Amino acid sequence: MKTPVCVLGLGLIGGSVLRAAAAAGRTAFGYNRSADGVNAATADGFDATTELDRALTRAADTDALIVIAVPVPALQMLLGPIARLAPDCPLTDVTSVKNPVLDEIAAAGLQARFVGGHPMAGTAHSGWPAGHADLFKGAPWVISVDDHVDPAVFTTVLDLILDCGSVAVPARSEEHDAAAAAISHLPHLLAEALAVTAADVPLAFALAAGSFRDGTRVAGTAPDLVRAMCEANWRRLLPALDRAIALLSDARDSLSASDSVAELVNKGHAARTRYDSFPRTEIVTVVVGAEDWRRELAAAGRAGGVIRSALPTRDSR
Repeated sequence: MKTPVCVLGLGLIGGSVLRAAAAAGRTAFGYNRSADGVNAATADGFDATTELDRALTRAADTDALIVIAVPVPALQMLLGPIARLAPDCPLTDVTSVKNPVLDEIAAAGLQARFVGGHPMAGTAHSGWPAGHADLFKGAPWVISVDDHVDPAVFTTVLDLILDCGSVAVPARSEEHDAAAAAISHLPHLLAEALAVTAADVPLAFALAAGSFRDGTRVAGTAPDLVRAMCEANWRRLLPALDRAIALLSDARDSLSASDSVAELVNKGHAARTRYDSFPRTEIVTVVVGAEDWRRELAAAGRAGGVIRSALPTRDSR
């Protein structure tokens, strides 16, 4: 029998997890602070409540996997009640930063049952209506392999990721945050800057087409969500931002000297080409719970490995 799922936060990502878990045949229920979100979810036939204690008591009674699906600033509102009412439940999250969340989890005394997660999927829209059960199909979903990670909880979280249609990418929290700064948080800031720059030019919006649309797509994300992810990951975002500024400054210096921007353009084209051919080899031989299993998974994820199906466990050998 599949582990029940309790989702705390029914926005785009949390709402999609609830839908996907239910579609996979799991008992799935959720909590949302906003009555509007709960009313929308129940109107669509899903089990949701605005009563956090009620959801957590049910999670404890059913040994459900609790999925934290709120921005980092809202974490504190949930962790105390979880520690009080459902401390033994397996716990994961879908937050876009990992180290700051892990610190909060550890401070609340919940680290032993926690395995971090981050689905690399989403849209510029938010709220329950924006979600759907297929949001994660084929998408990478980071699963943490930090030193504390319990094999049984890891397997429980992995099963949910696979049920949602994603491929799991094992990573340590600090490595995830450095990568997310470069491929998610920095693009948000660049998109905002591009949108602002174009808005200063009278004819720009009249001429804007595909390049501007694609380059500014994530600038349509709710500002509070962008702030939450960028500010929570500021330590990792600053080096990525400095690197981008340095590259652009060098290009500016070249242009101001009537020189070429070939260096930036060629390096960028080569990097993008490398991304297009980046391998996605399947991880199949690592045994969860065996000696050095976390280190092996982290190394495999770093090299482009993904988990597409359940891994063997030490107890099942």
